[in-house]
Amino acid sequence: MTPEDTAYVTGLVKQSGTSFYQGMKILPAPRRDAMYAIYAFCRVVDDIADEEGRGFATKQAELNEWRARIAALYQGKADGAIARALLSVIEDYGVRQEDFLAIIDGMEMDAGEPIIAPSLAGLDLYCDRVASAVGRLSVRVFGDASDNAQDVAYALGRGLQFTNILRDVAEDAANGRLYLPRELLDQHNVPATPAAALASPNLPRLCHQMADMADQYFTRANAAMASCNQAAMRPARLMEASYRPLLDMLRKRDFNYAQGRVKLPKWRKLLLAARLFLA
Repeated sequence: MTPEDTAYVTGLVKQSGTSFYQGMKILPAPRRDAMYAIYAFCRVVDDIADEEGRGFATKQAELNEWRARIAALYQGKADGAIARALLSVIEDYGVRQEDFLAIIDGMEMDAGEPIIAPSLAGLDLYCDRVASAVGRLSVRVFGDASDNAQDVAYALGRGLQFTNILRDVAEDAANGRLYLPRELLDQHNVPATPAAALASPNLPRLCHQMADMADQYFTRANAAMASCNQAAMRPARLMEASYRPLLDMLRKRDFNYAQGRVKLPKWRKLLLAARLFLA
């Protein structure tokens, strides 16, 4: 990875305003830069999927260009700063083509008609593509490609994505989306349309159940981490420690989305990072 390409992907991550930029600083520089390259890829394909005013066919064509670009990387060919940075990641850490492609598939799911009340199986597939696939790339960069690390990626990705969904119910509803699974909507007699679901008095009971499911994924991830390279799992533990408290914050509100979006205070994020860095 050239200094110019490193600067480009680092700048893209920093400009995104995400806590990911600070969180990955607990990694040694080469691994940190590799994670920035992966994030830059995710950011670009996510932006394609989310851009308003463009039809699905146009978005799909641009995502297909990234599929072709990823295929070329595994033949040693790269064009552009992000692709060149990813080529270094592939060569240095043995990340898999199928995981990059799964991420693109997940973005394509979001690029079409808004997702509304998917089945549990459909939601699981979505979580695997947009979250766990990122985890599978990440754990290899962190320094652990074992089966236990793959289980961390599986469970932590789903726990993180379930937390995202629960945090963003109101925001998603405003955009005509509803990621809550149809089986739980039916079980709790919550309408399967975004605005009506948000207004339903039964919504908190559904959300409490889904929060319990997220907790189960986090517990499974922690159990798998215990059998992994502990130094390699520091970033994964930081992600879990940054997200899991959001569930408790939402529970304390009884999932009252009129109170606004929950977020972990910046001081707490910095304290978590410091503790893991010194561990």
